[in-house]
Amino acid sequence: MSVILPARRPGARPAIAITTGEPAGIGPEISIRAAWAMRERVNCVLLGDAAFLAMTAHAIDPDIRVSALSLMAVRNGGLPHFGPDRLAVIDIPLAAHVVPGKLDSENGRAVLATLDASIEGVKAGWFEAVATAPLQKSTINDAGVAFSGHTEYFADRTGTAQVVMMLAGEPQGIPGLAQLRVALATTHLALKDVPAALTIAGLGTTLDIIDRDLKSKFGIAAPRILVTGLNPHAGENGYLGREEIDVIAPALEAARARGIDARGPYPADTLFQPKYLQDADCVLAMYHDQGLPVLKYATFGRGINVTLGLPLIRTSVDHGTALDLAARGLGHAECGSMEQAISAALDMANASRGN
Repeated sequence: MSVILPARRPGARPAIAITTGEPAGIGPEISIRAAWAMRERVNCVLLGDAAFLAMTAHAIDPDIRVSALSLMAVRNGGLPHFGPDRLAVIDIPLAAHVVPGKLDSENGRAVLATLDASIEGVKAGWFEAVATAPLQKSTINDAGVAFSGHTEYFADRTGTAQVVMMLAGEPQGIPGLAQLRVALATTHLALKDVPAALTIAGLGTTLDIIDRDLKSKFGIAAPRILVTGLNPHAGENGYLGREEIDVIAPALEAARARGIDARGPYPADTLFQPKYLQDADCVLAMYHDQGLPVLKYATFGRGINVTLGLPLIRTSVDHGTALDLAARGLGHAECGSMEQAISAALDMANASRGN
């Protein structure tokens, strides 16, 4: 599946959509701060309530200029190319007044509308990629929309049968390792449901997606993928579970037959060591809390979330809405992860172009 990329205008900064997330959380603040910090490299177009974002931007720094655009005007005339002296906002109005730290389900559908507009914008050629600020799943569900997460929503809206969640970042305390990447075989799933969700075919598709996207979106010529087992000690030859024998190992053998360098299954409690990770471009973990605690411990505040397998580039921060920080007012949230998400989205767009 090829990535949708618009033609770049000579001399124009690449345009990336920034969905500003849950308005009562830190998403609006980190989106504005990161977009303003990176304005010389990237035309970061914010998607959200223009009046609320302009007010927030002024409170952060009176020098931040915000120009509001209507979605209909962009649909009819395309995306204007402002200079780096201002931030463009495609206005997607909220339904209710925002109280920092306090969720309001009336705003749930507006948050979803920013995601829809970002996908529309990539397809229409307005944006090269999307970087998403954190949202609150409960608010959207309370608004009457079944929603399990960004990853699943982007897959559904783009008609993608299977996607892969991967987190990445520059790890601290792992000598010689410049980048740690951890992908997940299952995502937002109850632990009791994980074993039944693992199949030879599903793992095979997951490995295909990881291998293809590491090549096409990250420019890695021959990706090396290390795969964890599901059970303690990778099942200990069947004494602690047979998923490694019956599902994971056959999926790896079939992937290798297709030319994918996939190794394992390895015990998850010993895999995350420098001597193994230095020989890996990505680790595939079987479930959410098997791989992500390690990655977030090593990279938190600098890590990103990437959705592999989509016909577009989508990155995100590695943290949540932090309602408690938002309730304390502006100035308490760090925007480092959002800056990394924007930078990674640009790098992936460049790699997809062969730059």
